[in-house]
Amino acid sequence: MPRVFKPVDITKEEKEVRKSYFGRHTPFIICDDSVKRGEKLHVKIKMGDNYPHPDNHNHYISTIQLWNRETLLATATFASGAMANQKCQLEVDFFVIPKVSMNLTAMAVCTNHGLWKSAKKFVKVID
Repeated sequence: MPRVFKPVDITKEEKEVRKSYFGRHTPFIICDDSVKRGEKLHVKIKMGDNYPHPDNHNHYISTIQLWNRETLLATATFASGAMANQKCQLEVDFFVIPKVSMNLTAMAVCTNHGLWKSAKKFVKVID
């Protein structure tokens, strides 16, 4: 099993050192808290909160996935240079039609720093 990174409480001294590290690699899920049954839900995954991530031949975000519990819902893959070799906060839009309420998680792979996991996002399906 690969190591999975996620933001955790860190000491004040470590916070400044690690801020850009977590801020570049942590995926964030942006979507509504509820959706009507049978309707399309727009889910945006944004990489990082304040810091752009590199995009060069040996250091880039290669994969972003959307999971509902243990079920993979969607995957986006990227080649180096897909963002014109410029630092950016990569974003991906997925659209799903949920049948039941979901506990969403995003996973992202940095070619230098491994697998990163978002916080869970609960989405309620309403009738």
